[in-house]
Amino acid sequence: MSVYEHGFARVSGAVPTVSIADPARNAERTVDALRAAADDGAALVVFPELGLCGYSIDDLVQQDAVLDACLVGLRTVVEASTGLRPLIAVGLPLVVGDGLYNCAAIVHDGEVLGVVPKSYLPNYREFYEQRYFSAARDAAVTTATVLGAEVPFGPDLIFEADDLPGFAVHVEICEDGWVPIPPSTWAALAGATVLANLSGSPVTVGKESYRKSLCTSHSARCVAAHIYVAAGFGESTTDLAWDGDALISENGTLLARSEQFSMTDQRITADIDLDRLRQERMRMISLRDQVGDYAGDLKPLRRIRFRLGAIEEVDDTLRREVPRFPFVPADSADRDFRCREVGNIQVQGLAARLRATGIEKIVIGVSGGLDSTLALLVAVDTFDRLGLPRQNVLAYTMPGFATGTATLRRAHVLMDSLGVSGTELDIRPSCEQMLADLGHPYARGEKVYDVTFENVQAGERTSHLFRLANHHGAIVLGTGDLSELALGWCTYGVGDQMSHYNVNSSVPKTLIQHLIRWMITTSAYTQETTDTLAEILDDVISPELVPAGDDGAIQSTEDTVGPYELHDFFLYYLTRFGYRPAKIAYLAAQAWGDRERGAWSEMIVTQRRNQYDPTTIEQWLTVFLKRFMSNQFKRTAMPNGPKIGSGGSLSPRGDWRSPSDASSRAWLDSL
Repeated sequence: MSVYEHGFARVSGAVPTVSIADPARNAERTVDALRAAADDGAALVVFPELGLCGYSIDDLVQQDAVLDACLVGLRTVVEASTGLRPLIAVGLPLVVGDGLYNCAAIVHDGEVLGVVPKSYLPNYREFYEQRYFSAARDAAVTTATVLGAEVPFGPDLIFEADDLPGFAVHVEICEDGWVPIPPSTWAALAGATVLANLSGSPVTVGKESYRKSLCTSHSARCVAAHIYVAAGFGESTTDLAWDGDALISENGTLLARSEQFSMTDQRITADIDLDRLRQERMRMISLRDQVGDYAGDLKPLRRIRFRLGAIEEVDDTLRREVPRFPFVPADSADRDFRCREVGNIQVQGLAARLRATGIEKIVIGVSGGLDSTLALLVAVDTFDRLGLPRQNVLAYTMPGFATGTATLRRAHVLMDSLGVSGTELDIRPSCEQMLADLGHPYARGEKVYDVTFENVQAGERTSHLFRLANHHGAIVLGTGDLSELALGWCTYGVGDQMSHYNVNSSVPKTLIQHLIRWMITTSAYTQETTDTLAEILDDVISPELVPAGDDGAIQSTEDTVGPYELHDFFLYYLTRFGYRPAKIAYLAAQAWGDRERGAWSEMIVTQRRNQYDPTTIEQWLTVFLKRFMSNQFKRTAMPNGPKIGSGGSLSPRGDWRSPSDASSRAWLDSL
């Protein structure tokens, strides 16, 4: 399959070295870059502003010899485009009527589809464009004759591909993107999903970071992809410098960027996700409202249709990073910021709940596993910030029939080293009484470890916690995480699904693991605590409700429901973007198919860097879809807890509303 069949479009920004006032040579370099991009499967190639003659040509731009040579150079590019897939945006000066315009010619398959003149001409500091050019508003015509053909002329053109739904391109030039309301804003409201900016943009100190901010934020505001290409090596350095900056952004995310100050030809490429843009726009009712507010201004925008052709022949190796852990940045600086922010959200949520209720104590079950450990650390931090004694954190470890000695020891070490009120409460006698009351085979000495056997223990723990909270004037702090809620891996009602407040309800398992790894690095805890945290991370994830088998192997959650790292990946793309299961499987294969490809957090040791083949991905995605759809009733009645991130809440009050009796058939059929 091709990347295009998964809802992506491959785009390129090309920065050829330029020869000032030599359109013939510049056209040759433009064609070279075009052919390379076409061979690479691109649907769009964007070149710099006035790329056929050079932006820094100054008064020479008004010389007839140069203008004639630019038309010859354009013809060279147009003829070279015949039979090629990409839409091309190339910069040149054009005479239309009595005016000279700074233009982008939009070319495809041997034809000029339209010409976009620059709307806003800078005339300050180093810029003197009003000396040479007319602005788009000065044109008295809406068409122009270019290379003998009459073509649409104006900043109001949107180029739409008939054979790639959602691929609608608008082009503007340099300063147009720096004004408060760029022309591309109107185009985006009118449906343009790909916004291209041909730029000159000489570099000065600090401009590189400002460009990134400008481009990524514009793509976010417009919910669009944005391709920005600035002039590079070969431009005149009489008074200015040029860095050849090219950026591809998508809805606020930078996908690709050129090497600054390169002295050779450059081309950057990325696959933009048209499905993501469509889904985001469909969800953003405020965006739709604004479309309605300005419908009268948007309807006159002209749409030029074309066919890319042969998109199914492009390879299916994605040209963009697909993070293995979508909830966790791989970059250490971003990850530190994210972990600190998550912790602050959890702490503030719990602090606000305690202050609102006037209650100064919590009851928490501590198992020695991941989830309860994070909740306990959050509770301790909260009480420290509120100036309440840690002894008001009433922690209980409650061994059952399958509790291991290692986890029980870790629970005690955590409670003791953190200075909370720690108590061991053995639930086995009360569980045995209930199993006897039920007439369960286990009460007769049979080794029957069914769901009733498991849920009696989970329910008994929760029942004790709630009654302890009544007894001590406290609230029960929940510990279950987002991944368990998604899979329904929790006991409903009188079980670990229920609490008075749950700080982990919007935190997936993979993020919990990273949070604890990060907490170890902060040096905020004693060596005894951090050693125990490291042990918890290294252990098998287990509910410890079924005794070990004859081989000594303990109950493993991931052996039953599948790897959490895959399920968190599935969860993110299903709930955040509403993707089809086939696309989710494709993305998972890109992210997890080869452990050697893509960035890993340095916190994950080599032996934990897994990879999965397509069959395994499909197997666990099937499990995920079935469990996710059939366990909505648990999420409909979930306790309060703070939303952590986008795509990170399954609360019916926070982010996810779904009927509890919906079928999973449409998703499974799609997969």
